[in-house]
Amino acid sequence: KKQLTFDQIDLETAAKYAAEDADITLRLHQILWPKVAESEKLETLFRDIEMPLLPVLARTETHGVRLDAAMLAKQSIGITQTLEELEQKCHEAAGEEFNIASPMQIQVILYEKLGLPVLKKTPKGQPSTAESVLQDMADGGHLLPSLILAHRSLAKLKSTYIDKLPKLINPRTGRVHTSYHQAVAATGRLSSSDPNLQNIPVRTEEGRKIREAFVADDGHTLLAADYSQIELRLMAHLSQDERLVSAFQNDQDVHSATAAEVFGVNAKDVDREQRRRAKAINFGLIYGMSAFGLAKQLQIERKEAQDYIDLYFERYPGVKRYMNEMRQVAAEQGYVETLLGRRLYLPEINSSNFNRRQYAERTAINAPMQGSAADLIKLAMIAVDKWILEQQPDTRIILQVHDELVLEVPDKDLEEMQAMISPLMTGVAELKVPLMVDTGIGPNWKEAH
Repeated sequence: KKQLTFDQIDLETAAKYAAEDADITLRLHQILWPKVAESEKLETLFRDIEMPLLPVLARTETHGVRLDAAMLAKQSIGITQTLEELEQKCHEAAGEEFNIASPMQIQVILYEKLGLPVLKKTPKGQPSTAESVLQDMADGGHLLPSLILAHRSLAKLKSTYIDKLPKLINPRTGRVHTSYHQAVAATGRLSSSDPNLQNIPVRTEEGRKIREAFVADDGHTLLAADYSQIELRLMAHLSQDERLVSAFQNDQDVHSATAAEVFGVNAKDVDREQRRRAKAINFGLIYGMSAFGLAKQLQIERKEAQDYIDLYFERYPGVKRYMNEMRQVAAEQGYVETLLGRRLYLPEINSSNFNRRQYAERTAINAPMQGSAADLIKLAMIAVDKWILEQQPDTRIILQVHDELVLEVPDKDLEEMQAMISPLMTGVAELKVPLMVDTGIGPNWKEAH
């Protein structure tokens, strides 16, 4: 908090600091570059993705994104009212007033007054009030934990984004300028800070409303483009499972196709509940979810969840083979790789601690997909930026959120940009299944997404 910015430091101190930065960077380069150059894949990754991406990110950060501060102020008033109502409901459910921000008081109310079962204890032996514990209680039908979670979620949204974002608007540009980082996430994903624009919830109405405040300049429109089901497509490509590859090649709804395989019905007869369960299985297995985890998510018995997983692997043997191979590769060499050769090291893969080893194994399965998706969106940013500079210099990339790019496009250029964005993004790699891009336009991010 007491840190000073560089322009507040006297020249002599700043010069020494900057010189040390440059010196250490050079020394590190002399040690690290020969290690990178030992691998042709790593050298190519550095030379053809990470370095060309630097000026793209610089342009994106410099241009920034326009925010409607008045809209956020209005949302803040509405959420404050909702928080007060939720707090009142919490007091009614507890039968007395208490400080909803105090874990100690929540603990007394839940465990001593209401007598709810202790599901987990803190390291000090106290009954836990952690979010995961409250969620389990809420899933079990208990009202107060559910209300506390809703209050926590809204309060966090309000403090992290609704109240904070307007304060970060640059007075000179009138826009918010996030910082993107290439070397923070182990998978190669870009991360964002000051403010972090990649964690704004999209599944809740309040989260989507925040996106409504990200607006286009006058005479411009926002264009959002994101890779459709990119990690599932990468799973199909990497595992080469015939049924999964075929579903994507034939442009089938992959969740309905999975439901048809797992539940033994015709694809056209799959109902909404079967599709929902198949979707949970598809994404769950990508993240190495166990039968216990799937059972919890679908709120079914563990045996039923295990039966679904067994059926899935029976119908998609290539996926099971790929997962086993990844575990083995990781155990043997200590890392796995993305399509383009980015290494994801897993030091815990041979740990004697079961939980640590299991987490590393789950990462070994997911990291090549998440890392490959990160590599592809970076290539897409480079390709889109190059085309923009050559053809539409007034268009700007203003946001990158995982598999999605958001552009601010002059209205006169919108039709051409809409036509070009998909081929630019799908043309960065050739997989065994087609890459697909979903696009949308609107005056704000919510409508464009």
